[in-house]
Amino acid sequence: MTDITLFGQIFQKSVKKHKTDKYQKGFDGRSHLISMFLCHFGKSKSVISPKTDTNIF
Repeated sequence: MTDITLFGQIFQKSVKKHKTDKYQKGFDGRSHLISMFLCHFGKSKSVISPKTDTNIF
């Protein structure tokens, strides 16, 4: 996968430098970061089940 944005390139370099995805199994750092952003910006009350929260969109 090729990242076009500057943020994506910086994030990918950081992941490689710190080896944060070394032991990941199916849920990499990028997916985790995106899900946390969506929960935060959507003002979700729960991280466990954000699709049951009515204030996401």
